[in-house]
Amino acid sequence: MKISIIALVMFIAGVQFSRAQTTSPAAATKAEQQVIDLSKNKWTWMADKNVDSLSVLFNEKCVFVHMGGSWGKQQELNVIKSGGIWYKKAEVYSTSIKVFGNTAILLNDIDLLAVVGGNEVVHSFMVTEVYIKENGKWTMGSLTFSQLLRPVKMKTEIKQ
Repeated sequence: MKISIIALVMFIAGVQFSRAQTTSPAAATKAEQQVIDLSKNKWTWMADKNVDSLSVLFNEKCVFVHMGGSWGKQQELNVIKSGGIWYKKAEVYSTSIKVFGNTAILLNDIDLLAVVGGNEVVHSFMVTEVYIKENGKWTMGSLTFSQLLRPVKMKTEIKQ
């Protein structure tokens, strides 16, 4: 029974992943490209612990959902600044985006190399990012990490 459930979950995840479309830069609208660029910059800012740029990007009401819990903007900035989680490297394999008026939902299939509690770890995630456009400017409203069942693709040596 347990194997049947796991197989069903993997099948559904595979179907959903196969239906996700990667937005090519040539096909992206101006709004889509703005959000895609913000997402790329975000990964760099997180790796560099650039909380000043992230503070501008994160909406005041932004929520973050991690494997270990969920919290708001200030706690996420504090976690990044203190090194509680160091988003060392995000390898993005595909990106898809949908824009609905002033809301954009972006999905990134990534492998994330992070330092958590002093230990390097690497996980595969589907990261859901929600952006809101207010007063002509996109800000992040939500960032959610959902662990994928696929194996990690990133080539790296984990330091223990």
